[in-house]
Amino acid sequence: MIMSTEITAQPAQPPSAETPAMVIEPPRARTARTPRTTRTNFELYGWLFMRVSGVLLVILVLTHLIIQLVLEGGVTKVSFAFVAGRWASPFWQAWDLIMLWLAMLHGANGLRTIINDYAERDATRFWLKMLLYTATVFTVLLGTLVIFTFDPNIR
Repeated sequence: MIMSTEITAQPAQPPSAETPAMVIEPPRARTARTPRTTRTNFELYGWLFMRVSGVLLVILVLTHLIIQLVLEGGVTKVSFAFVAGRWASPFWQAWDLIMLWLAMLHGANGLRTIINDYAERDATRFWLKMLLYTATVFTVLLGTLVIFTFDPNIR
């Protein structure tokens, strides 16, 4: 016994008062006031950066966690002396510096995208991004300063 299933298309009904047509808003039109970042390939480079930095961060963070929590004896071994010994090596300083920079820039780029998507007023968008950039620069500079000026002989 052969069974067939036929799908019969029903003709589309023209819009009426009971069934209004769906309206899709057009994207923002480019004007002279369009930010420069949307007139260049900046968004493409930001998109690519998110993918590359995300993969690198997964590798860096998972390796960091495995070394810190599994191979080095767990959280109970982490202390001031442990960090001092770790940061005595330029390799671990560079490792932590790369993690810090990538994580902050990755997060800031993601938040910048969210601000661009959801902040409707130009002034709101501007000030939110200025706050984001200020916090990012402050955190990156402070973290970099701590990594390179860490003194294990503090008493």
